[in-house]
Amino acid sequence: MAKQKILNKITEYETIIIHRHVRPDADALGSQCGLKEMIRLSFPEKEVYAVGEEDPALHFFARMDVIDDAKYENALVIVCDTANTGRISDQRYTLGKEVIKIDHHPNNDPYGDTMWVDTSASSTSEMIFDFYKFDEHGVLRLNSQIARLIYGGIVGDTGRFLFPSTSNKTFKYAAELIEYPFDRSALYNGLYDIQEDIARLRGYVLQNFTLSPAGMSSIKLTKDILNKFKVEPIDTGKLVGVLGDVQGIKAWVFFIEEDDVIRVRVRSKGPVINELAAKYNGGGHPLAAGASIQSWEEANKFVNDLEELCAKYT
Repeated sequence: MAKQKILNKITEYETIIIHRHVRPDADALGSQCGLKEMIRLSFPEKEVYAVGEEDPALHFFARMDVIDDAKYENALVIVCDTANTGRISDQRYTLGKEVIKIDHHPNNDPYGDTMWVDTSASSTSEMIFDFYKFDEHGVLRLNSQIARLIYGGIVGDTGRFLFPSTSNKTFKYAAELIEYPFDRSALYNGLYDIQEDIARLRGYVLQNFTLSPAGMSSIKLTKDILNKFKVEPIDTGKLVGVLGDVQGIKAWVFFIEEDDVIRVRVRSKGPVINELAAKYNGGGHPLAAGASIQSWEEANKFVNDLEELCAKYT
């Protein structure tokens, strides 16, 4: 069983370094840092680190450790919530002695010496709590700090329990986690409050999105538009869900222009979109995915492909 093997490896190693995907969201940080704090609480003699680039908007939730390359020597590396190696934040993960993959995305890129992939889980944070439940009466321990991280990750990846991935187990685990004393209101405010500039950009999106007869919607946020509203590309993640409430939309895509790439964030109410994202150097879930393209011409091709998916979906 994967969970037992992972627990054995955690017990075996003295240094454990935990990674997750680039441009972290709540689930990436919740699973990564929740696992880190769980291991530290359960094995106080071990050195445990969480690494990767940070998103200032999520500093309230979790912060990263800064370590040098030497720490990877004879270390166990665990990668959370990352479907493919190209999206692992901090590519030094290869310097470790062994690598473990823990993820809930489709396993299109099997990597690591040990893999635990559960596509039925609502989030990787849910899997981390599942890992704790597996050994609840053994060595693993939980406290309010860990419960906050895991709960926040579950909330983020289920859209506050609205997405279809939310299961009976998800609600059961959430109920158990909130028995620990942490400020849920402050957590929700941190995850969902937006700055004034982002609110104004949200208004621009609602005024300028396109909607085709097939139910496909798209919006392009160029560098000029982002500069006009004084919004950084990394902050646009809080905008992607805004079109989900628009009647008649089956799937929608945001194109966000950065200095050297155009980020693609695509969501769906039905058509399966992760295979389309994979076609454009990306991937993700059937109803939530991302990709990277190099030109607006390629963006137009993506729109055409998404339009075809929506037209075929009934």
